[in-house]
Amino acid sequence: MKTIQGPAIFLAQFLGDTEPFNSLESIARYMADLGYKGIQIPTWDPRMIDLKQAAESTGYCDDLKGKLKDIGVEITELSTHLQGQLVAVHPAYGEMFNGFGPAELANKPKEQQEWATQQLLWAAKASQNLGLTSHVTFSGALLWPYVYPWPQRPAGLVTTAFQELAKRWTPILNAFDEAGVDVGYELHPGEDLHDGVTFEMFLDYVNGHPRAGINYDPSHFVLQQLDYLQFIDFYHDRIYAFHVKDAEFNPTGKQGVYGGYQGWVERAGRFRSLGDGQVDFGGIFSKLSQYDYDGWAVLEWECAIKHPEQGAAEGAPFIQDHIIRVTERAFDDFAGTGADEEFNKRVLGL
Repeated sequence: MKTIQGPAIFLAQFLGDTEPFNSLESIARYMADLGYKGIQIPTWDPRMIDLKQAAESTGYCDDLKGKLKDIGVEITELSTHLQGQLVAVHPAYGEMFNGFGPAELANKPKEQQEWATQQLLWAAKASQNLGLTSHVTFSGALLWPYVYPWPQRPAGLVTTAFQELAKRWTPILNAFDEAGVDVGYELHPGEDLHDGVTFEMFLDYVNGHPRAGINYDPSHFVLQQLDYLQFIDFYHDRIYAFHVKDAEFNPTGKQGVYGGYQGWVERAGRFRSLGDGQVDFGGIFSKLSQYDYDGWAVLEWECAIKHPEQGAAEGAPFIQDHIIRVTERAFDDFAGTGADEEFNKRVLGL
């Protein structure tokens, strides 16, 4: 078995316009002081990383790694969640996703898709230049408006959508393969890949691509009422990254999974800071350790109630306390007999 790395933290939710949240070095130092050993970098913010330069210059990457090492942290993964979203956007969401790409490409879906694809290609090479082995992103969505089949979905609609999604992602996955980097899709409502079944469908359409994997985040499964522990049994060999995020689901006689169009505080299902929700992290860390996951445990802080700075401060010790130093020997080795084949035969009466 292998020991999970951590604690680490995804920086996206902490970025701001004031110190220490407005530059990579200052926010990295802030997180290091809280006890984090790794940072997951959102690549859409130029204050964090110049993605194109990272893809083209090993010198730039070496300098970046050196600065972070001096601070006391290392990069766990690069994130292209916003760019990945723009790889596939249904027109119903086009205007709402304009802010995920350059302003000059607003309401130009073809150009947005091309831009997003280039961003992912750069991310593959940048990850390689940084010595990373995994990457996290979103799949985008063509089918999400039709997730509930009423009116009845036209015959073949799902097939057509997944064929198109696979067509768009296959060259990107190939680029990551060439770079030696795994892609972990965050299975998330709003994405065509949002649970195990949809991930399997996508995997079929990309011909079982070895780089197509999962950024495991149990919070999204709590809100879908999916068995997030058994999920690890099914898909552990495709879990390439891990977001440590808590959530709770408290249905009432008035509201369930869909949330009744309420804000996050009023929803039956809502994200919480670590330890404030219902996720069984003891079970999760045990299963991931059992299946030899040796990647990073990365806090993604999202909470409807608690302040982010408190969530970040509490997150590092929470993760550290859950990381299991895996054993190198069996607990009952002291009672071993040191048997050989002849001994075993005698024990069996053979």
